[in-house]
Formats: sequence, C-alpha cells, structure tokens
Amino acid sequence: MTALNGVWRNWARTESVKPVRIERPVSIGAVQRAVRGAARAGLRVKAVGAGHSFTGIAVAPGVLLELDELTGVVSVDRERSRVTLLGGTRLFDLPRLLRPHGLAMANMGDIDRQTISGAISTGTHGTGAQFGGISTQVTGLALVTADGELLRIDEASNSELLPAAALGLGALGIIVEVTLQCVPAFVLEAVERPLPLDEVLGELDSYVDGADHFEFYWFPGTRTAVTKTNTRADASVARRPLPAGRAFFDDTLMANGIFRVTCAAGALVPAIVPRVNAIADRLWSNREFSDHSHKVFATKRTVRFREMEYALPAADVPSVLRSIDDLIQDNGWRISFPVEVRFARADDLWLSTASGRESGYIAVHRYFRENHTEYFEAVEEIMNEHQGRPHWGKLHTQNAASLAALYPRHGDFVALRNRLDPERMFSNPYLDRVLGA
Repeated sequence: MTALNGVWRNWARTESVKPVRIERPVSIGAVQRAVRGAARAGLRVKAVGAGHSFTGIAVAPGVLLELDELTGVVSVDRERSRVTLLGGTRLFDLPRLLRPHGLAMANMGDIDRQTISGAISTGTHGTGAQFGGISTQVTGLALVTADGELLRIDEASNSELLPAAALGLGALGIIVEVTLQCVPAFVLEAVERPLPLDEVLGELDSYVDGADHFEFYWFPGTRTAVTKTNTRADASVARRPLPAGRAFFDDTLMANGIFRVTCAAGALVPAIVPRVNAIADRLWSNREFSDHSHKVFATKRTVRFREMEYALPAADVPSVLRSIDDLIQDNGWRISFPVEVRFARADDLWLSTASGRESGYIAVHRYFRENHTEYFEAVEEIMNEHQGRPHWGKLHTQNAASLAALYPRHGDFVALRNRLDPERMFSNPYLDRVLGA
C-alpha cells in the first residue's frame, strides 16, 4: 500500500520503499507505455499487488506500478471452464466474478487479499494432497516484457514457457492477464476438531490422504493439533453456514479481536503465553458447517504478524514438527502464534515449492511487535536439513546458490530471465539475491 508521502509499505511492515515515481495504468497499453518510459529513464519497474508478501519481492525503487484499475473478467470459455482475468484482480473479487458462470477456483489459500498476478508470482497455495497451488490452475497469461511488447503464453503460443511464467516471481515481466482453469461451483463441508498432536503426527498419512483438504494448527507449548478437514460437495447440496452470532464470535471477536489483545499482552509479558495458548487451542476449534467453497477456504486476518514457510517432502513433516517442538522447549521461547501445517500435490512448475515432489508445508509466525529473527533462523536450519524450499513471499535467508541446489530448473529459469530481461528491468534486491544479479 502507498502512503500519502509516497512511501510504499507491505502489510507486515517488513519492507518499505519510496519509488522514484508511482504510476497507475488503466489499460494494458498504459502498462506498456509505463515500461517503455521506465526504460528511457534508465529506471527499473515493478508491479505491486496487495503487499501481502513478507519478503521484498515486490519492492520497487524505480517505477512502481499499481494495477488496482486493471481488474475484472476479460473473457470466459464456458466449454472448458476457463476464465481470463486482468492481472490486478483481487482474489476476494473472484467469487462475485465467477458466480454468474457457475464456476469457482479449484483451490484457494486461507487469505484472499492478494491480486491474482501476485498470488501466482509468489506461489500462493492452499492445502489438499490432490491439489496444487494457485499457479497450477494457470493455463495462460500475458505479460509486458522489458521492451514493452506483449507476450502471450498459453497452449497455442509459447507453451514451453508456461511452467516458468506461471510462477515467475515477477522477474519475467508485468503480468497483465491470467487465464485460470476453473471448476463448477461447489460446497465445502468443514469439520474442525482438536485432536492429540501425537495421534495426528502418528497417523498423518491417513488424515491427509483421507480428506480432500486437510490442515492443522499447533500452538507451541500445547499437545493439541487443531485440525481442519474440508470435504467437497456438489453445489446443489444444502449449505449449513455458521450462524451469524457464532461466526462473529469465532472469526471476528476471538480469532482477531481477542487474539490481538493476547498477542500484545504476550509480547509484554511472555510468561502468560503458555496459558493463553492452552485456552486458544480449545476456543479456535470444534465446529462443523458447510458453505460456498470460498467462504470456507479463506478467513479474515487482521492481526499483523511475520511469517516464514517452508515446503518439505510430505513424509518429513512429523519429524520436522517434533524438531521444532524440541527447539522451542530447549530455548524456553514463548511463541503466541500457532504453527500451520498444510499439504500439496507435486507439480511440474520450475520454481514451485512443490516441483517434482509431494509436499508438506510448515509455517511459523510471530506477532509483528516481537523479534522473529532468532526463532525463524533456528527453524530454518531444521528446514535446510530436509531440503526445504522457502515460500517466495515469506521470510527466509536463502540465496541463488542455495536455491539452485533445491530446484533442478533454477538454472533454466535464470537463462529465460536473461533472455527476456537482459537489462534487469524487472529486478530488485530480493530477486538479485534469489536469482542472481
């Protein structure tokens, strides 16, 4: 988001920059003119979305492009259930845009504030062993390249580039259109239950493989996994949404209002954190409901935090989580934010965290007023022992050399970047670190 003084800050307040100039193009042609203008001025150019990345992936020291006016549906292929969207379209707008066509996204993450181009560029994902991240739903896109030209990538044109461009870190150009493979609208039946952590870790395969979408939270210091199991059902199935009062109590009052207060209190008095966590893992669970898919996938998050997430071979999740538990106990840390565990199927995208392997995701968080560095770096050491791949939009310390060892196609992506952007028009310090200058 851009403040009145022209300083851009991300949501987590981990990154800020004052660009040389800010432009708000209202058409694809305007984006092309902005890129050509930046080139003439010798400036780099970056598009920013919602600013929900914790890393500096969207930082734009030169020309910052806000694509808030580049939103909406371009076209709908009813026969193949495909929808083409302008790049600045927000995920929370998609249900409204897809509803008239009886369509929905096949899977979503638990936050829907992002733009579609930002979500695919950072590898945003949800959970479900048979489902990939949002980028795996991309069947085509159009981007403005460093020379200001429009490059279309889909099954008919430049198809060999799609596995790179569908998750391209913003390094190949400005994404102005995205075509998604959608599915018929559906209902999700949600069951949220607290279960013994050791039981869940001991039988994790059965929980993950036995559900369409399974995930769990664990509050450090407790022995409970707050499980969330979502089962897909036809749109014709009668919905049983949460009563308005229960939804307000759970999702607004407890998960955001009271949680904000307890996090702030825990930052001042860490000794209270274990007791608060023990209460939270009971209050944040134990409910059943069903609703339109997007209303179950996404949740409202207003408590500001910092996050690091790594993708691991799915089979390694139990041992890694136990190592994190030992780490927290050995250091006597009081961690008020839960650890989140999710899953995704393998895919063939060059820079996907699930590229070539069935993956489990472990995300650690800290309240934004607490120092996250020691905790995150210690957890990252554990992730490194298991060939963990960091989420591109979440905090990590990896560089081009370490990432090249984790991604077989990293070198191919860098070569494509050299071809499409030899002068590094779309680069910034973060991309120089993870891809090479």
